Amino acid sequence: MQWAEIRIHTVNEAIEPIANLMHEAGADGLAIEDSLDLYREHREMFGEMYALNPDDYPQEGVYIKAYIQVNSLLKETVEQIRAAVNNLKQFGINIGRNDITVNKIDEEDWATAWKKYYKPVKITEKITITPTWEDYRASSNDEIIIELDPGMAFGTGTHPTTMLSVQALEKHIEKDDFVMDVGSGSGVLSIASALLGAKKIYAYDLDDVAVKSTELNAKLNRMEKKLTVQQNNLLKNVNVQADIIVSNILAEIIITFTNDAWKNLKEGGLFITSGIIQSKKQMTVEKLQEEGFQILEINEMDDWLSIVARKKS
Repeated sequence: MQWAEIRIHTVNEAIEPIANLMHEAGADGLAIEDSLDLYREHREMFGEMYALNPDDYPQEGVYIKAYIQVNSLLKETVEQIRAAVNNLKQFGINIGRNDITVNKIDEEDWATAWKKYYKPVKITEKITITPTWEDYRASSNDEIIIELDPGMAFGTGTHPTTMLSVQALEKHIEKDDFVMDVGSGSGVLSIASALLGAKKIYAYDLDDVAVKSTELNAKLNRMEKKLTVQQNNLLKNVNVQADIIVSNILAEIIITFTNDAWKNLKEGGLFITSGIIQSKKQMTVEKLQEEGFQILEINEMDDWLSIVARKKS
């Protein structure tokens, strides 16, 4: 069997929406090569660096590589991906060059091609994320390990937006909190919430691949009893009262459901948002304040930021 490696040359801002589009197109694995990684002494204050091959990276921007089985519809699939990515521009998302190249590789090569990009990474003072195929042991008694199979849905825990979200959860979650994860992806934020002491987590995603991935990863981490995973469009028709709502999506999407977030939070509850590029900071802050939220924190990493807002009494 052969696989097609579909590579899109884009920019950092477009990573998450393009990755979601790739999975919707049937991708069975995903790799991200960010040119900035070659120049950072440390990606963040917790993780360890490992050898990177400059030949694998673009001179500027980001490569997103997806792996899809070769079939008679490959050409049509590539064109559909190209059109879907171009369509992101109507939401104000910078897609960069949107150059697409396709290479065919054998199954044996595919099996290891994308896994080389994922290594254990310590993303907070307590939490380390490791892919399932890595043999990793905790370095201290209080270290929390999250095992992920990132092949099914985007969200390996190493992107700045995810790291900012987990760091905010680690700081603010209290024992027995009720948490909602909107746009769960691979389930990393839901699992982190459970391991940090949350009593119950509702995980929502519109993509059925993401729903299945969240369920799989919850079981890998023996947290499935704490999670209720549902396919849902953001918080549409949801009527519960949570202590924390966390959402790592995009600013353009976050501002569309701030009212629903307000309605589904307890008095004094927190709305943790991430996936916000610097240029969309003011827009997001203003929308949250317009809804009545009090901005508690704005945390930054690379070109991204997260916002922690409180529902004022």
